Amino acid sequence: MSYTAAVAGCTGYAGGEVLRLLAGHPEIEIGALTAGSNAGTLLGQHHPNLVPLYDRPVLETTPENLAGHDVVFLALPHGASTELAKQLPDDVLVVDCGADHRLTDEARWQRFYPSPYAGAWPYGLAELPGQRELLANTKRIAVPGCFVATVILGLLPAMTHGLTDGHDITIAAASGTSGAGKALTPRLLGSETQGSVSAYGVGGIHRHTPEILQNLEVLGATDPTISFTPLLAPMSRGILAVITAPVDTSVSAEQITAAYHDAYDAEPFAQVLPAGVWPASQNVLGSNSVCVNATVDPDAGRMVIVSTLDNLVKGTAGSAVQAMNLALGLDETTGLTTIGVAP
Repeated sequence: MSYTAAVAGCTGYAGGEVLRLLAGHPEIEIGALTAGSNAGTLLGQHHPNLVPLYDRPVLETTPENLAGHDVVFLALPHGASTELAKQLPDDVLVVDCGADHRLTDEARWQRFYPSPYAGAWPYGLAELPGQRELLANTKRIAVPGCFVATVILGLLPAMTHGLTDGHDITIAAASGTSGAGKALTPRLLGSETQGSVSAYGVGGIHRHTPEILQNLEVLGATDPTISFTPLLAPMSRGILAVITAPVDTSVSAEQITAAYHDAYDAEPFAQVLPAGVWPASQNVLGSNSVCVNATVDPDAGRMVIVSTLDNLVKGTAGSAVQAMNLALGLDETTGLTTIGVAP
């Protein structure tokens, strides 16, 4: 059985990546492509890499243009999905790649976002405990933030195996410029980013902070505490996070490695590297994989975890398609690859 899928916000990076994955999906027929200010153009003007879809018209994003599809992906700015989703039928699978429906706590939403709280949808990170069952019985999915997926997938084995409890966690995570979207912003110009790494959202103000805390609670933490500093790196794609967390001094590097293998060896999109081999962002580009490794710094009494993924694939569109597969009753790996591109 095949399904039809529409993509709203198709001219942005996230929407384009959703289309790239759907174009190779054996069970999906791509339907309406919509956008805001780019309506009336051809898709190839925005995504020349999508050759089979080059001449497809970009329509205005309206409920009418999105009607009649089995699946609708919303790759829209924060705050833009809520009203549109309300106008789509309950029997349509709606996958929101934005933040509108990620947070379960209204107070956290109000602190970090200017728009009214819209409520939470089932969360599209399949690797979380019990999440596959929730995704298999839903028509609404909230896709995780890209930093959040990188950090939580890095920490998940440590949390589920009781190696750390979610307190006093430090995170420094470098992202490629595509994570900020396609808007013409001076700080994202090549002349500004080339040869330079910069920090932003410093001091716990980045909008992915409450989402990381929420997921740590899902993993069993009580009142978790983190210090999260995002970095902008001179690359187009990818996130690499270095995470440290307190660990009992009796825990060895071998025990940590064993916990990570126990958590991830059966996961189709998680790879634990051999001891002493550390993830590099380039190795997962274009794939739906997260690549992790972890050890202990005995002098500091802390675990050190390195986690990387492609922010546009496993960090957004790949998780969206993976969750869609589960919701449609398909094998979750359908249309997705674990193989990156090089160089």
